[in-house]
Amino acid sequence: MSLGDEPGYGDSSRGDDGRYGGTGQTRTRLPDRPGDVYGGARRGRSSSRSLVTVVGVVVLLIAAIAFANRGGDDSPSSGNGGGNGGAKSGTSPTAASGERPVDSKSGNIPAGFAHSEQGAQSAAANYAVALGSTDMFHTANRHTIVDTLYTSAAAGQLQAPMDAAYSTGFLDKLGLDANGSPPNGSTFVSRTVPVGTKAQQYSATAARISVWYMGLIGMSGQGSTDPVSSTWKTWTFDLRWDKGDWKIVTDSQKDGPAPVPGDDKAAASDEISKAIEEYGGFTYAR
Repeated sequence: MSLGDEPGYGDSSRGDDGRYGGTGQTRTRLPDRPGDVYGGARRGRSSSRSLVTVVGVVVLLIAAIAFANRGGDDSPSSGNGGGNGGAKSGTSPTAASGERPVDSKSGNIPAGFAHSEQGAQSAAANYAVALGSTDMFHTANRHTIVDTLYTSAAAGQLQAPMDAAYSTGFLDKLGLDANGSPPNGSTFVSRTVPVGTKAQQYSATAARISVWYMGLIGMSGQGSTDPVSSTWKTWTFDLRWDKGDWKIVTDSQKDGPAPVPGDDKAAASDEISKAIEEYGGFTYAR
């Protein structure tokens, strides 16, 4: 969602030890085409098809409810017992916890995540949102985000390559001015929408968390040559418990998994602009 998975920039930015100068696991790259910071949107697909079919989801939900209720009161007991306690013990490991993720913020970024596996997953989801936001295209805001989310050592190594990646020439290709602002009457869109998280590794001091997300990127406005498109990625963060919160040491991205595109009609440019302005984001919890 950031420039981390794009071909053509920073292939050898870090070594295996996480430092710059080798062939590392964390990369900062420029997009193949103007506006595609995510690197995954394929222009070959019709813009009239979105990646989520709402009707299909509703149908599947109704079918699932009908299947679960089949047999009525004659169904045998699951053995989990009644009440909330029984329901909790039978919960899938991929189900949302519903626990409050944070009570504070650092600027506009949620902070103070729990020192637990769920806290690490909540942190990773919210960090993906911040790193995929339009604030990353403004120098001062980007510096604040990197300093806030990464360990001090990692932030020190990232700032210069990040500034080089978000160059004036790169911003111009996206239709943005040198300050990262769109033309009058246009809305630049860059959002990360987490779908789920997974803890690949966890200890009290370190965690590796993957965030599966849908990304939105593009310019909404009359005459835009780079309309807003969507893509699916998995963003993996190596986190460290540092100074009372989870901080990023390294991160990397890969394509997918992407669902089969639906047949929904693409919204007009003014509809996208209005939706971006009216629908705010969330603080995500595991």
